[in-house]
Amino acid sequence: MTGSNFMSTVWTTPRSAPRAGWAVPTWLPAIRLAESENLNEISMAVIPQHVAAIIEGDFVFLIGMRINKWWKPHKWLPPLRAMRPMLEELSVDPASGLLGFHYFGKLTFVQYWRSFDHLETYARARDRQHWKDWTKFNRAMKNSRGNVGIWHDTYLIKAGQYEAIYSGGPRQGLASAGRLVEAKGSWETARNCIVGAGSSAGG
Repeated sequence: MTGSNFMSTVWTTPRSAPRAGWAVPTWLPAIRLAESENLNEISMAVIPQHVAAIIEGDFVFLIGMRINKWWKPHKWLPPLRAMRPMLEELSVDPASGLLGFHYFGKLTFVQYWRSFDHLETYARARDRQHWKDWTKFNRAMKNSRGNVGIWHDTYLIKAGQYEAIYSGGPRQGLASAGRLVEAKGSWETARNCIVGAGSSAGG
């Protein structure tokens, strides 16, 4: 992971990977995981090993929605339904920079992006789904922002400055965007991952 960065924002899935049936709302597209390789076989089964997730580059982005007035579905259904088309558009376009995503419930997602530039380019592209839905949302909510809220956090996580350990569970979080390695050596402890993992990222 030397010399590169990566961003996250809750949805990641390279085109070539098969679809996997995660327990996510039906209004979301099927999630596809990173290409499989040994430990990275596509499966939602429990991984009976102690493993670490690694990713080339920088990443990060969180996005969510809050329904303030549930009795006004005509206000919150449109932005809720807008998420699926955006994710489908991104999931079939590897050049977009979206590496993967994970749904955490309560209308909150984490997405993993190749870079902030990729994220910003998509968000501002007037011919892409996000711009169309965002401008439509702003027009609709101009005088009624108390009905539904949209929020996002953006974090730039530098290469080698993170830790992602998994044991006895299925792939989730960063593991859905990166690749898995055995949690030993540079990847065995949180301190090793953050302080000395950079040189082993490409191994």
